[in-house]
Amino acid sequence: MDFYGFYTGKIFDAHEYLGAHSLDEGTVFRTFAPGASRVALIGEFNNWKEQEMQKVSDGNFWECRVPGAKEGMMYKYRIYDRAGNPADHCDPYGFGMELRPGSASIIRRPGAWKFHDEKWMKERTDCRNRPLNIYEIHFGSFKKPSDEPDAWYSYEEMTDILIPYLKENGYNYLEIMPLNEYPCDQSWGYQSTGFFSPTSRYGTMDQLKYFVDACHQNEIGVIMDFVPVHFAVDVYSLANYDGTPLYEYPNSAVGVSEWGSCNFMHSRGEVRSFLQSCANYWLTEFHMDGLRMDAVSRAIYWQGDPARGVNSNAVNFLQFMNSGLKALHPSAILAAEDSTSFPKVTEPVSSGGLGFDYKWDMGWMNDTLDYFRTAPEYRSRDYHKLTFSMMYYYDARFLLPLSHDEVVHGKATILQKMNGDYNRKFPQGRAFYMYMYAHPGKKLNFMGNEIGQLREWDEKREQDWMLLDYPIHSGFARFMKDLNRLYLAHPALWEKDYDGDGFRWIDCRQESSCVYVLERTGKKERLLAAFNFSDQEQSYELTPDRDCRLKELLNSDLSIYGGKTKRKKASALAVKKGESTALALPPFSGVYYLVE
Repeated sequence: MDFYGFYTGKIFDAHEYLGAHSLDEGTVFRTFAPGASRVALIGEFNNWKEQEMQKVSDGNFWECRVPGAKEGMMYKYRIYDRAGNPADHCDPYGFGMELRPGSASIIRRPGAWKFHDEKWMKERTDCRNRPLNIYEIHFGSFKKPSDEPDAWYSYEEMTDILIPYLKENGYNYLEIMPLNEYPCDQSWGYQSTGFFSPTSRYGTMDQLKYFVDACHQNEIGVIMDFVPVHFAVDVYSLANYDGTPLYEYPNSAVGVSEWGSCNFMHSRGEVRSFLQSCANYWLTEFHMDGLRMDAVSRAIYWQGDPARGVNSNAVNFLQFMNSGLKALHPSAILAAEDSTSFPKVTEPVSSGGLGFDYKWDMGWMNDTLDYFRTAPEYRSRDYHKLTFSMMYYYDARFLLPLSHDEVVHGKATILQKMNGDYNRKFPQGRAFYMYMYAHPGKKLNFMGNEIGQLREWDEKREQDWMLLDYPIHSGFARFMKDLNRLYLAHPALWEKDYDGDGFRWIDCRQESSCVYVLERTGKKERLLAAFNFSDQEQSYELTPDRDCRLKELLNSDLSIYGGKTKRKKASALAVKKGESTALALPPFSGVYYLVE
């Protein structure tokens, strides 16, 4: 390992030296604990009796070679602080961990699995000029084998469950909430204890690789949630690791996050090297196609509060990590969960940006959901909540998220957020999603949204798949499936997401009728979308700027989706330049037309 690079926060391969690594016979263990007075190794191979580790290199690293330590065996480091007080810790660089409430690391061998995804990896891109339709899941509650709290399908079992579902429903990327090891189910993985350890809830390192490999062979990309800002407070993990605040701030005013976890001290080179190596590890070892980085706003600003100022060390860390990851993995996706107006989040680091490929558009999400919560009689007043996003849209490369955060903790599910009673929520939900998919930006939808889930997400229960037995829900699911497939098939909806000529408002001045008309343009295709978000039927007079034909592609009010319009025989409407043509728009509806 480049020790100078480690201390100065410049390396991305610290995990190749630190942790437990197999030898021709046995295993070598190494840990970084500069504040320790003594370190001992305990594990299954020595009957959990202390085996002294020796100082190596500059005295800040500890090492022990054990001939009898084999793959699959558990171990811990017993670290004595300067006063001689011991604490047992899992390995910060451990490649496996036992299931909670256990806290031991497990010897695993990176590199043993042989992938069969050469074609996918060669052709993979960051999807800037391709469709990106992401299905976000919590791995343990998409479907469950039983109602038992600890009943989960394994990584391998989910291969046959999830991949056919994604393909059938028109999603080409999967985003998985954190798969690092974590002790508290309710944290969903965002308070980690094993940053290099795939959670044992669902199996082993190689089983996860099997899952990712299978996704790639079915042309599905896999993005993983990565948490570079904070970590769990559990005493067996990173907190006070060597008897000193090695990874966290010594001052609780900035050292404790709003979630009660420890904030990483990004000014320390050793911490930077740890996180950079971890990010690189998931992209390299597991062939992950990208990382969604959690809570980026809490790195940009002290405690996420702009009033407290920019954390320049953390910003510098993000820039260096992102530029390094893109150099190592040019086609991998780096997405920022960031709700701030901090500039240049998706600009290259060479231009002073943070180097992300995409930024979550939290403004679009909040404004749009607020609009659909509002009763129809007040939507004229709030009409421009839906036009505001295009005032700032080209400031960054935005991704439109309807994530897990929007369907928990009393916020209600996406369909529940639609105004009105049960029956009125469904047409509004269909129109809402058509608007989302017509709006520029890549798409992300959390599991269950596509079936009209009405119960808030609970990590202990699977999604309410029995809803598909009800016609109104099965119709909604069919609509979402058709919308997703149409999105993937029509370049006008994604080819020029970030080009100024890829979108234009045809009409966004129909406040009284709550009608919106827009156009999306690709290199060889034009698509017109018309929406009526009022509760009254509207007749919109379209006056085209050229002779053309309008071929209906999708109508959210069709009876097959639960609407009232009977499917018509496919035909194209001829319209002439400068002549008005009436478009009939039922209440709470959207229509896509291919412009020929």
